[in-house]
Amino acid sequence: MNSMKPEAAKGNTVWVIPDGYIPPQSSGVLESHESICVLNTGRQDANLTITVFFEDRDPLECNVTKVSARRTSHIRTASLQADGEFIPLGVPYALIVESDIPIIVQYSRLDTSQPELALMSVMAYPV
Repeated sequence: MNSMKPEAAKGNTVWVIPDGYIPPQSSGVLESHESICVLNTGRQDANLTITVFFEDRDPLECNVTKVSARRTSHIRTASLQADGEFIPLGVPYALIVESDIPIIVQYSRLDTSQPELALMSVMAYPV
């Protein structure tokens, strides 16, 4: 790799996560949660907007300030908010992650609602 040439950011600017669900209960030491894992390979900060869709209510338009250049960020979906409203526990939802530069998005869920915990991680769908 030639360090004199700027490298273009890798990924896409729009990613879809159609299956979200934060388990309402946890057991044991670990808390059930979900995370959006964002990788910014570019040389400039990525500014994100995350839209949360529900079956029975209007979407939440959440602004996440940035993912720094050539860094990763793990965003807990329970921390997303718009006008003081958060994603409720135990309610199905979907996400669209939009960025002003290409990024890579992965989605992870830790379900500790039973002693035999479950961990799932999948790539988001690039649009």
